[in-house]
Amino acid sequence: MKLFEDLKWRGLIKDTAGDDIADKLNQGGLTFYIGADPSADSLHIGQLPTFLVVERLKKAGHKPIILVGGATGRVGDPRGTKEREKSDVRVVENNFLKIKKQMKQLFGEDTLVVNNYDWFQNYNYIDFLRDVGKYINVSYMVNKDLVKRQMESGISYAEFSYMLIQGYDFKYIHDHYGATLQFGGSDQWGNLTTGIELIRKLNDEEVYAFSCPLTLDSTGKKIGKSEGNALWLDKEKTSSYELYQFLINFEDGMMENYLKVYTFLSKEEIENILEEHGKQPEQRIAQKTLAKEVITFLHGEVEYNQAVEISEALFNGEISKLSGLEIEMAFKGITPYEIDYEKNIVELLIEAKICSSKREARQLLGGNSISVNGNKITDTEFKITKSVAIEQKYIVIRRGKKKYYIIKFK
Repeated sequence: MKLFEDLKWRGLIKDTAGDDIADKLNQGGLTFYIGADPSADSLHIGQLPTFLVVERLKKAGHKPIILVGGATGRVGDPRGTKEREKSDVRVVENNFLKIKKQMKQLFGEDTLVVNNYDWFQNYNYIDFLRDVGKYINVSYMVNKDLVKRQMESGISYAEFSYMLIQGYDFKYIHDHYGATLQFGGSDQWGNLTTGIELIRKLNDEEVYAFSCPLTLDSTGKKIGKSEGNALWLDKEKTSSYELYQFLINFEDGMMENYLKVYTFLSKEEIENILEEHGKQPEQRIAQKTLAKEVITFLHGEVEYNQAVEISEALFNGEISKLSGLEIEMAFKGITPYEIDYEKNIVELLIEAKICSSKREARQLLGGNSISVNGNKITDTEFKITKSVAIEQKYIVIRRGKKKYYIIKFK
């Protein structure tokens, strides 16, 4: 399947600009760019399908440029809801460096990553109005969807002007790096077409653009920072295990779409996976395939295997097989209760607020409801010592089937 047809089949193209864009994409040889917002120091899982298009275009013979918006990040783009908080300049600069490193890790050290602050920091405001603002009509700007929606709650001149800045980015990258194609999320369509308009008016040249639909969850919400349902691509912020748990818990109804946009599997491979999944849905074959493809691409095969091992150890109650690092990874959201010396199990259950009284602790122990590092404990005289701790440091106590507590020797 050719590139354009493959992108359409995967549902990765929403809007297009340029009559022969399909032929241009299929022929290869274009220099293209996509923008990354430095409002955080990592991309998140909701942005990944759009950025995987970078790799898809690379494989088809196109040359990528990643623009991290050091200038636009200081202004903020309209969201169609309310004004963004003003960004701290030092934070934006730090985020640029982190995202630049992330882009090179994902797409290769030879990937060109640029910062639009480099060409805006010394651009005189009056000159910008003459060079750019003079050529974009206000009615054109007001009619852009996100601007129109944000007018209801109020939009600052800064955010209103955002599309002029991004529009000029396309012209600058076109003039200095030869880019003739830009793509991005569908919420950026108004900004993408502003760049085309500028190049058409100032250069009398035709350039191209397309947008990718936003990635939605099963409720129809965008997977993103503002929705609070996104995980980071940086493994220091979101571990491979957390990402694995997130991906294998996707609903069956979303799997065809997610396998198309999150993986490089072919049409035939995806159809076969979905067929096998339909025969044994309880095995979560599609979700496990998705997790393997995504985590291996982002973090490597070793990280993926570790995530699977942690998941299987917890599922089977084989916690003693885990290392200290894996325990911290698996229970990242649980604050450990620290102790200095060995303790009786009943005393510890009360002290760590796992049980409310000695009576409750004894009842749970007698009812096989307490396990220590995967082993059921029924003896009320059992001692929690460094010798029973993993790496002489970690104790994982499970109450019932799902409640976990971490005890850590200082």
